[in-house]
Amino acid sequence: MKITSIEFVGSFEKLSQCPVTSLPEYAFIGRSNVGKSSLINMILDRKELARISSTPGKTQTINYYFINKEWYLVDLPGYGYARVSKVDRKKWKKMIETYLKERKNLYCIFSLLDSRHELQANDLEFINWLGENYLPYVIAYTKSDKVKPDELGNHIDAIRTSLLEHWEELPRQFITSSNDRIGKEEILDFIKEINNK
Repeated sequence: MKITSIEFVGSFEKLSQCPVTSLPEYAFIGRSNVGKSSLINMILDRKELARISSTPGKTQTINYYFINKEWYLVDLPGYGYARVSKVDRKKWKKMIETYLKERKNLYCIFSLLDSRHELQANDLEFINWLGENYLPYVIAYTKSDKVKPDELGNHIDAIRTSLLEHWEELPRQFITSSNDRIGKEEILDFIKEINNK
């Protein structure tokens, strides 16, 4: 899929404010500092579309981008950020869960996992929550360029092994690197494939 147009639609604090549409939506979410903004910018071939910061937790709203006048990419706040008050964490959690459970035209959730680290407890908790709520998701491993090539496979195998302690099988998975532009075509082709069904 070639990206021909991108329109920033807006940032919303609750589901009721989100655009009224039946077009497909694809949500991107992961632990704070997983590299979500960089991945989104790489996928859409823009340098500063999604805000990148050295300080985790910058995404605090449901951010909508209208792609090719055909589908929406939805940038969700990260989870697991410690420097946020309990009140804000609770508010974000409710906002995210309400959107994910109730958005009728949400076709797929991209759950981002950092390929440099073992599976974190909050990643497992989130992915299990997706399963408990029968929500469609895939996994995108980020920052693959930060791991030595001969170690990357071992890192990802370890994450998969941890997940398979809770799942009989895993969904589709993508290995990505924003710096090396790895995974862009695979993700866009996957979205095109679903859109055309």
